[in-house]
This record gives sequence, C-alpha cells and structure tokens, in this order.
Amino acid sequence: MVNRPRPVGPAAGGSIGPSGGVRSKSQRGPQLARRANFSGADPDGGGWETGLALEGGQLDRRGEADTGQATLPRCRAPRTRLLGAELDDLSAAEVVAAIFAVLDGGGRVRVINANAYMLNLTHETPWLRALFRQSEIAFFDGAGAQLAAQVLTGHRPRRTTPPEWAAEVAAGVAQRNGSVYLLGGAAEAAAVAAERLATLTGVRVAGFHHGFFDATPGSPEAEAVLEEINRLRPDVLFLNMGMPRQERWLHDFWDRADVPVAVTAGALVDHLAGRVRRPPRWVADLGFEWLVRLAVEPRRLWRRYVIGLPVFGFRVLREKLLPRRQGGDA
Repeated sequence: MVNRPRPVGPAAGGSIGPSGGVRSKSQRGPQLARRANFSGADPDGGGWETGLALEGGQLDRRGEADTGQATLPRCRAPRTRLLGAELDDLSAAEVVAAIFAVLDGGGRVRVINANAYMLNLTHETPWLRALFRQSEIAFFDGAGAQLAAQVLTGHRPRRTTPPEWAAEVAAGVAQRNGSVYLLGGAAEAAAVAAERLATLTGVRVAGFHHGFFDATPGSPEAEAVLEEINRLRPDVLFLNMGMPRQERWLHDFWDRADVPVAVTAGALVDHLAGRVRRPPRWVADLGFEWLVRLAVEPRRLWRRYVIGLPVFGFRVLREKLLPRRQGGDA
C-alpha cells in the first residue's frame, strides 16, 4: 500500500476505473492481463509504431525502504554533467524501482529526462539547469544524449523513455491502492488516455486535464489546475505537455503540489489515445529516430533537427575541448 493517507471516497465527478466507469475504493484492486499492448509515440510527439507493454511478472520491483526513506539511484553513482544538465545512468527497471521505493517508503521524487533537444534548451536556460540539479531522478532519453555522454566521458550510458514503463508504474500504483493523474494533451485525447490506462493496468485515474491552459504561476487557470490536483492527491502525476512546458510546470509548482511522484512524460497521453506512434526500438538504437521523425513531421521539426543537431554537436565538442565554457549554474 502507498505509504500516504488516502482521501475518503471518490473525488467529485468520480474517477476512472479499469472498466472506464466510476468505482469505489473496494474495487481498486489490480485487474491485469498477462500482456497488454497498444500503439504509442515518443515523448515529443513523433509518429510511428511501438507498443507500451505490461508484463504480468514484472510489476513488483520495489526499492529498499526498511528505514522509511526511499533509496534512490542517484545516491549510488555520480551523475554525468552534460551541457549544464546532470543526468543519471539508469535503466527502465531502475527508474521504476526508484518510483516504487518512494511510494512504499515515503518521500517525494521528480523524474525528468533529457534528449538532445532538451540539452540544447538546458544549455541556454538557467531555470532548466536548476531543475536538473534539484530533481531526484534525471535519465538519458535519446541516442544523441547517449553519444554526447560517450564523447565527454568515454562511457555510453543507458537510456529509456517514459512510454516504455508508464504502464508498469500505473499497475504498481494500482497494486498499492493508489491513483494517478494525467496533465496534458488535448481534452479529448486526455479523456481517452485516462480510460485506456485504467483499462490496461487497473489503476484508478483520479483525474485528468488538458494541457492548453495558462500555466503562469498565479493565473486563475494555473491555480485551478493545481487546486484540483491537490484535492485529488494522486500518487503519481504524469506531465504530458511537451518540452519544455512540462518542465516549467514542474519547476514552478513542485513545492506546492501534493504529489509524491511527478514524471515528465511528453506525449504519453497521445500514446495512450492512439494519436501518435513511435518507430521501432532498433531504429532508435541505430541513432536514426530523428531522421524518421523529421521525415514524418518536417514542418514542425526541421528547426529542431536541421539547426538544433549541428548546434548540439558543436556545443558537445566545445565542452570536450573547453569544459569551462559549458552552460552556467545559474
């Protein structure tokens, strides 16, 4: 069970259970198939095919929490510093285990990631550098970030992406009688995604909200969204607003959000709703994912890749040769 007091009864308007309808606390047990797949997309909203899978025998990876405090991966190994971002060399299994350790042992954790695009942004943006320093888990997402780390350190870190393990996290939350909240995506897609995730994993989706609102701190819309999240008190908050909007929300509202775990998950809502897909894993492993994405969405992504990748490469080489010239710590 999640080591956290639960609100009494369902929230106003109900919550989404595995069947898509409102269910009571007595109905929150996991209802898991041995394997459930659906087509999905990458965190930045690409457009091809892969599956988000749930393996029935891989759901209970718990971290050690005997002392009541979660043991996080970042405590076991030094981080890699890359263009101002500080990143952990973690596998998908380790990220999931760390999340479950927090849910079982108490504490709070921000789970963020970086690809080449995010590293360019981090190099240019002081608040992003601060977020990477402060976040408890920050992992590699993308071949570009992997290659850059190898150039700078001689070691090629592992990489993963939230759509690969979001269903496993949701299923683990269900086993602990907890709930999740989805923030981001279009309103219709968010509703479909919430029902799909509940059906797939047995998790209670405490609530969901589209990502097209004024997220400026203090604005009526932003405050209303935060108030709803805090009223529903989900155990895991999936932020699905794209880079860097979702990171900005986390930076601005983490201290006021009543959630133990927040995950920047990009286009997870569009994955679940079946609106976008990813290329096969082997394409990403070969480092060609960016090329496929550019071919699918040239108008949206040409600047990110045609301009952004050469700039990224130049910055990595400059950091290799002149390490003091990298992004500051402000």
